[in-house]
Amino acid sequence: MFYVVTGAAGFVGSNLVRALNARGERNILAVDNLERSEKFSNLADLEIADYLDKRDFLDRLSAGQFDGTIDVFFHQGACSNTMELDGRYMMENNYRYSAALLEFCLEEEIPLIYASSAAVYGGTGNFREERACEAPLNVYGYSKLLFDQLVRRRIGEASAQIAGFRYFNVYGPNEQHKGRMASVAWHFFNQFRAEGCVRPFAGSGGYADGEQRRDFVSVEDLIKVNLFFLDNPDISGTFNVGTGKAQSFNDIASTVVNACRIDAGLPRLELADLHREGLIRYTPFPDALRGKYQHFTEADTSALLSAGYRDSFMTVEQGVGRYVEHLLRRASS
Repeated sequence: MFYVVTGAAGFVGSNLVRALNARGERNILAVDNLERSEKFSNLADLEIADYLDKRDFLDRLSAGQFDGTIDVFFHQGACSNTMELDGRYMMENNYRYSAALLEFCLEEEIPLIYASSAAVYGGTGNFREERACEAPLNVYGYSKLLFDQLVRRRIGEASAQIAGFRYFNVYGPNEQHKGRMASVAWHFFNQFRAEGCVRPFAGSGGYADGEQRRDFVSVEDLIKVNLFFLDNPDISGTFNVGTGKAQSFNDIASTVVNACRIDAGLPRLELADLHREGLIRYTPFPDALRGKYQHFTEADTSALLSAGYRDSFMTVEQGVGRYVEHLLRRASS
């Protein structure tokens, strides 16, 4: 019997495989699309039973070759490019793919634990798992919302767990292949290493320079939530996964720069000093993002808490600090 992890070579998927390995799980079927082959490195030091291309996997799944062989689905595979303009590709990859897995899990009576996104909320400013709060700003967010809506309609038919997680702004190891879709922490780290400064956006959306605020969540905490639901298969529903506390891009910038300074034997500086010394320099807000950008997100975690989840989430200072230490170790190895 397999644990199936889709998107296994990706950011969240590879961290999930690592966490399952740490529990002694090796019988893992990794599913992904390696047309961008650099993602292979995320799996290179992990233990899996087999790997299948997403298209081959879907063909075999529809042919009944996996009937009775799967314990649980962790569905992390998706196109996460919020700037993708090909709506047909997005809907096929994010919605139809997910719908096929849902149908299989309903028929086979096996748990489905899947990734949704805070992008479903758009610019509403309300982040509760309710239809009235959902107004995506791009086709990526809509593809995630459409599947969440399908789950809402079908969840009453399920005899096994169906749990969907609306991830907020996730950062952490194994995201380097994501390019411009990688976290702001990753971008700031690489900016600082290359240029000696970081460049948050100038004021926008009613916020001052660098003061746009997001719910930044470490992938380490996100994986803990996934494993909690694996261990509690009687809990189903749609849940926000974030810290529940928005922090500014300036907080990320300060944490990244100071972590690098401390590694170099230099003292920590306050935000005003970082700006005065040119270590933080604001860049104009891009025209391409106007009307498509979430200037503020903050997870309402009431549903997650009601489900019994009690572990604390790391702050930006804690989580990004740990992440920068990881990136510095990799850079020096």
